[in-house]
Amino acid sequence: MMKKKINILLMAFIAITLVLAGCSTNGNGNEPAGNNGNATEANKDKELTLAYVAWDSEIASTNVVKEVLESKLNYKVEMLQVDAGPMYIGIADGSADAMVAAWLPSTHGENYYEPNKDKFEDLGVNLDGTKNGLVVPSYMDITSIEDLAKADVGETLDHTITGIEPGAGIMTQAETAIVDYGLKDWNLLESSSAAMVKVLQDAYANQEPIVVTGWTPHWMFADMDLKYLDDSKGIFGGSEQIHTLVRLGLKEDQPAAYQFLDQFEWTPADMEMVMIDIAGGMTEQEAAQKWIAANEAKVNEWIAGIE
Repeated sequence: MMKKKINILLMAFIAITLVLAGCSTNGNGNEPAGNNGNATEANKDKELTLAYVAWDSEIASTNVVKEVLESKLNYKVEMLQVDAGPMYIGIADGSADAMVAAWLPSTHGENYYEPNKDKFEDLGVNLDGTKNGLVVPSYMDITSIEDLAKADVGETLDHTITGIEPGAGIMTQAETAIVDYGLKDWNLLESSSAAMVKVLQDAYANQEPIVVTGWTPHWMFADMDLKYLDDSKGIFGGSEQIHTLVRLGLKEDQPAAYQFLDQFEWTPADMEMVMIDIAGGMTEQEAAQKWIAANEAKVNEWIAGIE
């Protein structure tokens, strides 16, 4: 009888030990096994780097894409702010996964897109109807880039065009415009997107003359009465599109992110809503979250069919 009781207790002890062993480790004594372990590993793989330039438009779009990837698709996203050239190189060499900031065909086409087009995948247009050029306040009595060649206009503007980051495609176009329109005494002042807008706002507040490199969509057109100078030589091109580019192999490595990026598409009005909130004082993340919450149907279209 005593021997039978010992055998029963021994069998119970072995059973309990096996159950605990199966539930507590995955073999190395550290990581939980089972579903929790798989989820941890899956989350580790769902990491993405988005490259972007520090333009207000691209800050808005990249933050919205980041928020959708993180809140809807459970990705961990790093945003990598660079100039236009390194942005394309990063996608081409795989050090960044994607960008939603390719202005084509004029702004980035010749210098950045064409030399690298075989080294990344173009998922097509995510926003249609952009424009860039030289911009002045509407109260200025000039209408074309040719007007800048007039002596009195040049003196009034101190022969200076206020630009943005030196690597931006629009800066290359502005340099070409200075040569092709015979603006030999003019200077293109390098600054940043934020600095350009600040200088414009200050001049506008005092009703002073100023000419800047500008583009649409941009919240400054909602904040101030501005106009593009006619570009008869087509230096700045016509209407453009913004494309989404991804590194080669992303479709196989991150199919959910790839499908979302392929389905991401919005309008200039959508982008400007985010830009206006950021300009009004919201953080970039808050503005993106607000837009996503207010546009659930459109966001659901972007992630439709993703498993």
